[in-house]
Amino acid sequence: MPKNKGKGGKNRKRGKNEADDEKRELVFKEDGQEYAQVLRMLGNGRCEAMCIDGTKRLCHIRGKMHKKVWIAAGDIILVGLRDYQDDKADVILKFMPDEARLLKAYGELPEGTKLNELIGGGLDDEEDGDVNDYIDFEDEDIDKI
Repeated sequence: MPKNKGKGGKNRKRGKNEADDEKRELVFKEDGQEYAQVLRMLGNGRCEAMCIDGTKRLCHIRGKMHKKVWIAAGDIILVGLRDYQDDKADVILKFMPDEARLLKAYGELPEGTKLNELIGGGLDDEEDGDVNDYIDFEDEDIDKI
């Protein structure tokens, strides 16, 4: 049998995710950057995002974040705009949920932005108002069943 010459298996390469506990400084957008909300993940390190300026862009996740920072639909991200392609952008940073709430409180994100929700379906049932997803049956209808 060959000797093990490495320093460990795939779990060592993965590393520990200890950076979540630390508070980091809130990063605001600069020139050439924009806030966006992820609409859907496309695979291959790409996602489709709706930028705050109203443009839907195809975003590329940078290599430093790839397989280290997990991005899902509904997340608030900071993208770097391209001078030569307006319909494409690069993901620079993913905001944690508490950071996204702070951005909204500071007025960086518009008031209509829904945080921590999927864009398509929406997780909040209260936004429908009086519309219910169930059917009311009368006593007579139940007896027939």
